[in-house]
Amino acid sequence: LVGSEMCIRDRNINVISFKMKFGKVDNPEFVDFTLPPDHFETKRVLNNCTVNGKINLYIGCAKWSKTELKDFYPKGTKDELPYYSTQFNAIELNASFYRIFPPEQFKLWKEKTTKGFKFFPKLVQNISHFKRLSEDAQPYLDQFLASVIQLEEKLGMCFLQMPHNFAPKSIERLEPFLQKFPEDIPLAIEFRHKGWFEDPKVFTALCDILEAYKVTLIMTDSPGRRDVLSMRLTTNTAFIRFNSVNTEQDKVRLDQWMHKFETWQKQGLQNIYLFIHQKINEDHPLLAAYVINQANKKLGTQLSVPTMLT
Repeated sequence: LVGSEMCIRDRNINVISFKMKFGKVDNPEFVDFTLPPDHFETKRVLNNCTVNGKINLYIGCAKWSKTELKDFYPKGTKDELPYYSTQFNAIELNASFYRIFPPEQFKLWKEKTTKGFKFFPKLVQNISHFKRLSEDAQPYLDQFLASVIQLEEKLGMCFLQMPHNFAPKSIERLEPFLQKFPEDIPLAIEFRHKGWFEDPKVFTALCDILEAYKVTLIMTDSPGRRDVLSMRLTTNTAFIRFNSVNTEQDKVRLDQWMHKFETWQKQGLQNIYLFIHQKINEDHPLLAAYVINQANKKLGTQLSVPTMLT
């Protein structure tokens, strides 16, 4: 990565560069989507888990609005969430990043969804981006938690998305924050600064802290940020944020993940949380349906396969 551009050499040793936002590229056909090999510590983490062969698999989208899921809802649908919860068993709740919703809103969302459905709310940006895990973030954390606990049994796992400029120099903020985070609420964290991953000593220090507090390291599969895809588990949970490119490459990429899940399942993996960021319309098949079909065949799950309506 060079600034806001990615440079890739083609067969003729010419340099091709293309602008991108975080993780997005204009020419995904030039990206090597091969998943990295497992980090050597992943097997150790999984070997400490009880191997029962069963997987808790939750798959969903990043949003449930009609704008994002075009042609997905039955004609005349006015309240999308109830129907969405009949098609998927989870949602990556990104709306909670932008403001703290009142407890009543979370309670209403819970009541609208089907039995067994799970919410995965993103912590509000005041905590991660504005206060950057400092002590000043505590009031926002208290408010956020007071609201999300209204989800009760439908609360899957909360997650933090740290800003791209939250670098290893701020590692001293991480442990004090985790000490105050409730042990009974599962947490995952996504790190976007490449410094966490390029220095083995820094990465080890980070993962040691996450393991100690039983926090899951999020794996972000994004076209333009292969440098943050570590294949390092810190708990018995794989939390994957998958950014689609809306080409046939996506299915190949997801097949790789399914093979990875099969391997990890045999080693002791117990939970898979997979959220697919994709613009849906009639020209782009619902990737989550493809993944669920594959998982039911290869992992022994029995999830219902969502459908698209046109």
